[in-house]
Amino acid sequence: MLRNGLEPWHLLILAVVVVVLFGSRKLPDTARSLGRSLRILKSEAKAMKEEIGKDSAAATATTADRDRGTAAPAEPTAVRAGADA
Repeated sequence: MLRNGLEPWHLLILAVVVVVLFGSRKLPDTARSLGRSLRILKSEAKAMKEEIGKDSAAATATTADRDRGTAAPAEPTAVRAGADA
């Protein structure tokens, strides 16, 4: 049915429809804001990957320290006044 999905003349018709619908004045602004959005998305994805990498490295280090017995001692829990009395 859709053997030749998008041929060049399909793209040309699509471009003409977009220009007619949105007008030629708004297209540069639209393209500019789309570019900004993609840059922001890319930087946020990169930051998330770095954060995940740091978290996994810290978890690996903590696990290795615990296995060697060099992990920091756990903080003592607070004793409530009157709980044992």
